[in-house]
Amino acid sequence: MRVIAGSARGRRLATFKGHNIRPTPDRVREALFSILQSKLGSFAEISVLDLFAGSGALAIEAMSRGAASACMVEKSPESATIIRENLDLCQLSVKAELIVRDAWQTLHVFSRGSFDLIFIDPPYGRDFAERALVEIEKLGLLSKEGILCAETGKGEPLPKTVGQLQCIDQRRYGTIMISFYGHLEEELI
Repeated sequence: MRVIAGSARGRRLATFKGHNIRPTPDRVREALFSILQSKLGSFAEISVLDLFAGSGALAIEAMSRGAASACMVEKSPESATIIRENLDLCQLSVKAELIVRDAWQTLHVFSRGSFDLIFIDPPYGRDFAERALVEIEKLGLLSKEGILCAETGKGEPLPKTVGQLQCIDQRRYGTIMISFYGHLEEELI
């Protein structure tokens, strides 16, 4: 697994032994960030939340491409060690905050509109992605022009709308489904 573009381009990231954690493959990350580039225009100065961060690869890729900051939430101490190693390797530690805590306990500490880009990449098959979508929308954590990306298994459908969030795009890569959410357009009165 490597960083695809930006200041840390080409750096090989530390990964996990075994099959308990499945990092997003390089080809899927490359496609994901190409889509995000077209939707956001630029990563410059955006704030990122990487929920269920795993190796930290998604937030690291965003910071490498110019994101101002990233908050990574991961409850596994083993994963936290790998994230710290990857941040140091890519020289991005100063832009990052790592919270080693359960995602559900952590979401409530953030303020409304805190993030311009949110990644949700939970363990598959537990309905965590939908639950996280609901919580993030209820707490208003995504900025008005922000994008939320949820990665699930292809057999885990997500709702088209969650409160004021609407699915604006969806892509399938083998067994991986990526759903992109943004705020509903306000109706003209």
